[in-house]
Amino acid sequence: MTGGAIGSLFAQLFHLSAAERKTLLVAGAAAGMTAIFGTPVAAVLLAVELLLFEWRPRSFIPVVVAATCAICWRPLLFGATPLFPFTADPTLPWWGLIACAGMGIVGGLQSAALTKLLYSFEDAFERLPIHWMWWPALGGLVVGLGGLIEPRALGVGYDVIHDLLSSQLLPRVVVAILLVKAGIWLVALSSGTSGGVLAPLLILGGAMGWLAGLVLPGAPVFWALLGMAAMLGGTMRAPLTGAIFAVELTGDYHALPAMLAASTAAYAVTVLLMKRSILTEKIARRGQHVSREYGVDPHELTRVSEIMVREVDILAADLPVPAAIAILAAGRHRIYPVLDAARRPVGLVSRADALLWQAANCSASAYPMLRCR
Repeated sequence: MTGGAIGSLFAQLFHLSAAERKTLLVAGAAAGMTAIFGTPVAAVLLAVELLLFEWRPRSFIPVVVAATCAICWRPLLFGATPLFPFTADPTLPWWGLIACAGMGIVGGLQSAALTKLLYSFEDAFERLPIHWMWWPALGGLVVGLGGLIEPRALGVGYDVIHDLLSSQLLPRVVVAILLVKAGIWLVALSSGTSGGVLAPLLILGGAMGWLAGLVLPGAPVFWALLGMAAMLGGTMRAPLTGAIFAVELTGDYHALPAMLAASTAAYAVTVLLMKRSILTEKIARRGQHVSREYGVDPHELTRVSEIMVREVDILAADLPVPAAIAILAAGRHRIYPVLDAARRPVGLVSRADALLWQAANCSASAYPMLRCR
């Protein structure tokens, strides 16, 4: 968010166009994500899948340049190692990728449930008989109570993510983190309190995956990482970003096929269950539809010769009205150009004109059609 704000301010200071301002905003966001998490490829994919929705040189190249510059500076500021080093790849059976896809389905269901709950809570706040400025105070109260139950659910949560991927946690602790974090995050966002999305999604998906890993082959920490990828891919509707982000975050490139299977399965579930993602639902409620699919404008690929004809059907200026009405009624074209004897255009006639002529009883006259007009 901070990187995107810097990019937008830079564009406004130099009075750039709206397209250039959007590109700089996304480039700043990608640079910020890269600097914090050390995930340049995932940051670029996030820009393409979630923010730009185009793959054009005018936007793709600036975003890549910004992410590359950020990853070059990062070792001087935070070190060159992954943010959450991970090397606990299990030896999965032959049905291992099927289990990974199943984990993705679980993550997709979790993502859909969280999205539904978030906007249900938001609707509940709007029905409260108090002024909206009190909503963040109520949200803060719920967050504080949640912190009393499970203090580790408070804060940014990087320590929790690290523990889910490295240490042996007790199942009751993971359950508490999952339930409390979900509750305070949903209430905080729905009450209008500013809050992040990326780290909470990693915690919630990781906790669910860790618990599922108790009954699946391999260590729970592996399934926690799988749950994180599934949660990102499903909730943000960005499966490539979810898979690559989880891999770059941990440095475990051997797990890429498993991450891709989980994030794609989660993405499929959320697409089938929800019309919009958690990030576009609010925009849609304001009356602005956001398309999430790539498409090519057909007019950019269609030649004029494919939709036009060389020999144009015309009507002669001295054509009697009954004949003109008969031609228009045939329905081949909706509008005809009218040419005089020298084949110069003198007007247009349409089916609406034919109806007017019939209503004015012009069809009974022997005058040319242009006179009836």
